[in-house]
Amino acid sequence: MLDVGRPLWADSGEHVPLPPVPGLEHGDDPSLLGVIISHSHLDHYGLLDQVSCQVPLYTGKTSAKLLKEAAFFSPAGIDRKWTGYLSDREPFEVGPFTVTPYLVDHSAFDAYALLVEADGKRLFYSGDLRGHGLQSETFERLLNSPPRSVNTLLLEGTRVGTNGRDGRSSVDEAALEQEFAKVFRETEGLVLVACSAQNIDRLQTIYRATLNSRSAPRPRRLVIDPYVEAMARATNNAEVPRAGLPGVQVYVPQNQRVKIKQAGEFDRVNKIRNQRLFPRNLREQSKSLVLLFRPSMMKELERAKCLEGAHLVWSMWPGYLEEGRMGHFLDLLSRYGTKLTVIHASGHASVSDLEALSRAMNADRVVPIHTSAPSKFPVHFKRTEIHRDGHWWPV
Repeated sequence: MLDVGRPLWADSGEHVPLPPVPGLEHGDDPSLLGVIISHSHLDHYGLLDQVSCQVPLYTGKTSAKLLKEAAFFSPAGIDRKWTGYLSDREPFEVGPFTVTPYLVDHSAFDAYALLVEADGKRLFYSGDLRGHGLQSETFERLLNSPPRSVNTLLLEGTRVGTNGRDGRSSVDEAALEQEFAKVFRETEGLVLVACSAQNIDRLQTIYRATLNSRSAPRPRRLVIDPYVEAMARATNNAEVPRAGLPGVQVYVPQNQRVKIKQAGEFDRVNKIRNQRLFPRNLREQSKSLVLLFRPSMMKELERAKCLEGAHLVWSMWPGYLEEGRMGHFLDLLSRYGTKLTVIHASGHASVSDLEALSRAMNADRVVPIHTSAPSKFPVHFKRTEIHRDGHWWPV
């Protein structure tokens, strides 16, 4: 089984049943040989907590670390025993199947596409991918050296059918860095940046923009929290911002302080003691700080009198701002005159990049997945076959 995700439409806390795959829930069907998780996004692993511990599990080693570290801070994380780990272009056997992972560029770190071979047939599962992130060389490598003789390409189409809004082109991280730097220079007060702690590319982009501001009239330092610190250390990548790097400080939000105290994991704050900032520091040093932010921090920032003259940069999917549950948050921004700017790049490939991938792979058929517009696929991809959910069909 490839991925066992939680649907994006499901509300937090809403029970979503597992797909009707024999053995998935109870581990009582030996024909289920394993579940492979392509990357650490909820819509690809979010039902994993309901999967039997007897079912073999595979994912990238860094993805496993990210999910384990996230489990302390968020119910979205998970700590499971993994049977094996994915490694770029290193095939492994699962019963009669040979699986070859292909490292891809995505807003999730350590993400993979998967080639599955059995009985003389070859299926390529794109997972989620793009060609405009910091790991874009992996996309170019896939275009230049794709697997051959693929019978079925399962191709993600998140941006297919977006009516031209952003489906044909992509803003890359380098362009975002310039936009961030401009906001950092022009803002009088505190800069707040809302982004996912697991969007490692974006963390690096924001950090570089703060470093580049050092020669500006209003230089900035980046303020992260223990959740981001844990994600950064899990990547083992020295370019991801963490305590101890130049221009990085740490603020511990109230909800994280409570978690750390209740769990007795005081080392999480002890090791960042020399870089730690408190609410009064945020207020006193607001003109020189960029604070990685989430809406749950609004009340404490309001109490610390940090919101007046602040500028919030929303660096996530803009659709979240349109949801009804964000109304109170947006009202608070309006009350304090806090400016709101969206600076974001999609985690998914443009239609043009998907077309290039389809041409390079030249599969016998292209089957749409991960899309709200499967009927648009034949416009862009030759040999498209559309299959309904829940129906069996032969590769």
